[in-house]
Amino acid sequence: MISEADHRSIMDAVARAEAATDGEIVCVLAHQVSHYPEVPMAAGAVAALGLPPLLLALGLKPVELLARFDSGWTAAHALGDLDVAHILDAFGLSQALLFLTAAAIASIPSVKRALTPKSLRHHRVHRAAKAQYAANGLHLGAGRTGVVIFASLDERMVEILAEKRIHKLVGDKVWNAAVAAVQSGMTANDPARGFVSAVEICGAALAQHFPSTGARANDIPDRLLEL
Repeated sequence: MISEADHRSIMDAVARAEAATDGEIVCVLAHQVSHYPEVPMAAGAVAALGLPPLLLALGLKPVELLARFDSGWTAAHALGDLDVAHILDAFGLSQALLFLTAAAIASIPSVKRALTPKSLRHHRVHRAAKAQYAANGLHLGAGRTGVVIFASLDERMVEILAEKRIHKLVGDKVWNAAVAAVQSGMTANDPARGFVSAVEICGAALAQHFPSTGARANDIPDRLLEL
């Protein structure tokens, strides 16, 4: 999705923005921040624990239905004389089948995406952005004026991370505009344009509040990081 020409345009935008500020801007594009293994497990558990009581509430009798497939037994005889062990075995088997079926269906990427709560996706994206902030050493500098522009394709979310001091000085309006720029680029299938616009927005804000003093070492590459 990101061509070499796109990489160069983002690098040029970062270089231009950083020339006017002591701040650092890091752009990160992740294809997926998590596989969400708990989603299929939760779907299986809900199906296994919730469907049998629901069937009973609807007037259906799972044990009777299972007994029809047990050769040598009639439905009436099964309902009257099946021992407890046989009933529990049948119930346990049905729960296992429900769990496996629901988990398998929920493992399909499109289904998993639909079942994954937005709050969980946001938490994972935020955690990934924080990891990139730390990995690039933006939390170590004396000025701490680094900004991470992080986007995840699969989660379809954008996060911009900066120190609290920077966030307070710049204000939500600027960050929201930068997030909207990246989202617009993603929607138009042109992520490079979105990142370039966001870099320009963030760069202008950093230049206003943290103008260049010539002290920045620029140890962090300007190239977009793809995960």
